[in-house]
Parts: sequence; C-alpha cells; structure tokens
Amino acid sequence: MDFVLDLLASMSRWSRSHISEIALALVGCLLVLFGADFKGWIEGRLGALAGALRVPVMALVCAVGSGAALIYVTPWVIRGLSQFNNYSLAPVLLVVLVLIGVVADRR
Repeated sequence: MDFVLDLLASMSRWSRSHISEIALALVGCLLVLFGADFKGWIEGRLGALAGALRVPVMALVCAVGSGAALIYVTPWVIRGLSQFNNYSLAPVLLVVLVLIGVVADRR
C-alpha cells in the first residue's frame, strides 16, 4: 500500500511541476473536441449576414474566441487543479484524460 501511495505522490508532484502545460493541453483538447459545436452555434447566429461579411466575421470570432479561451480559461484550470493534494492530483488527471478520450472516441 505504501508503494501505491508513494507512486501517486510522485506522479502528483511531477504533474504539479508541469501543471501549466497540462492545463493548456486540457483546454486545447476541449477546444478541438467542442470547436465544431461552437462554430455551428456561431454560424447559426450569423446566418442572416451576407456571405462576404459572414466569412471574415466567422474567422475573427473563431480566432479571437479560441485565443481568448486559451488565455483566460487556462488559469482557471490551473487554479482548479492546484486545489488537489499530492495524493489526488494524479488520479484526477488520469480520470479527466480518460473522459476526454471517451468523448473523443464517441465523436
């Protein structure tokens, strides 16, 4: 049992030292997974605009929206992941990665 707890603590400490990169990767994965849904919602809202105006607006909204999500959501994810202690961070990250994998597989 001590081996498992020591392994969890070691993995969590390693994860904590790379938490900003892990959070950025998680947000990026979520943007890739749900970007098409977001794009479809935006296209539905911009449907009444002329094509020549809709394309640049769509590109701007997607670029700015994705960039803003990466910039502003990542610190929230870092703060959320930082709340876990050294015995629970690694299992939480493993569960989150498995959930992202399941969602990606179903899409």
